[in-house]
Amino acid sequence: MRSTPPVGSSDGRGSNSVQVRRYNERIVLRELRRCGEASKAELARRANLTSAAVGTIIDELEAYRLIGITGKRHAGGRGQPATLYQLRAGGAYGIGVRLDRSSIETVLMDLTGKVIARRSHDPALPEPEKALDIVTQDIDDMLALLPDDADQQSPRANRVAGIGLAQPYNLGSWLRELALPPEIFLQWQEYDFRQALEDRAQLPVFAENDGTASAIAELFNGNDQNRESFLYMFVGPAIGGGVILNGDPLYGHGANAGDVATMPVPPSSLPSAPRPEGNWDILITRASLNALIRHLAYYGVKAHGRAALEEIVAEGHQAVTEWIDDCVDALVPSIFSALAILDVPLLILDSDLNGGLQLRLKEALDRALALRAPEGRQQPTIEIGSFGPDAGAIGAATLPLFVNFSPRASILTNSHFKTDNPRIAGKGPI
Repeated sequence: MRSTPPVGSSDGRGSNSVQVRRYNERIVLRELRRCGEASKAELARRANLTSAAVGTIIDELEAYRLIGITGKRHAGGRGQPATLYQLRAGGAYGIGVRLDRSSIETVLMDLTGKVIARRSHDPALPEPEKALDIVTQDIDDMLALLPDDADQQSPRANRVAGIGLAQPYNLGSWLRELALPPEIFLQWQEYDFRQALEDRAQLPVFAENDGTASAIAELFNGNDQNRESFLYMFVGPAIGGGVILNGDPLYGHGANAGDVATMPVPPSSLPSAPRPEGNWDILITRASLNALIRHLAYYGVKAHGRAALEEIVAEGHQAVTEWIDDCVDALVPSIFSALAILDVPLLILDSDLNGGLQLRLKEALDRALALRAPEGRQQPTIEIGSFGPDAGAIGAATLPLFVNFSPRASILTNSHFKTDNPRIAGKGPI
């Protein structure tokens, strides 16, 4: 088994031929992901590379066992039939862990984006050490599902690109706004779950804000992988977001770019909403499922768990309609403010609930944005996200695959993540 090419020099002084080759390899992988299968000639056209360059890349990717031959295409004329290639599902795997204030999810995903296994724990997030025990047991169970390669030269652990961890960076914050108990959540303020999980699992862990992770999942594995610039919003127990610009996630100084939860908005008009201390509130108070649950409680309706809340939404309870109106009223200025800075054409909207909530929010937002669009500005196109309640977990599992196999621009300057899995990134066989 051949190893992958080396990362290149580490002095950060710009591109070299090794880095360009790595970048081009990842472009070919991206195009195969987008089209499903293709010939060398088709990949050369899609990747804007020479036939000779693509031929060399294909040979190397076959040697790494990241792609495989699916068959031949007979064009009906003279000449040899074209050999077709596709991603090899077992070429690499990603494990994803999503921590949220109300649940823990762990998933196992292959290189094609297919979820192989899933574990979910819906009770409210426990203290960090107990959560670590739950997650590591799930990971052990999933690793046991992976077969060793037939030639025994690449054990299953060497095919795992790493563990992705998606969680809000401020689990111990906004407890009043979300009506959460401080005795549990304040423990998360100083706890480095990423490092603890890496130490326990002995695999590299890639941690991201859950909104950014979900946005990366849309870019890398979404229904339309040709979308390369968009604002992503996810309405969960809180509200999160992420930004994709020109095919790369936007991180910001504190890796919190797209954290729309703290955007200032006028106070809610709902009688169930807490009164802000000043003249302004923040988006998380109004545009979150916790706000919906709080408003249902005002009507005497209790929603215990995701399934119960989905059923109430599907029934069209009056409280749901009132909350949607208030939620959209807060989202509109937030969206226009974000787009004024980012200038992206697309908003991808997703939610932790099924039951038609995404569609109702989209339709209400379309109407409100059209009415309140500033002069000279077009309203953004709104699309419903690809993954719904699974977005955070799939985003987490996507992280190690994205880091190791996506053509991120930072590769060309050798400033990409230092946590690239060495088994995948060129320091040993995969």
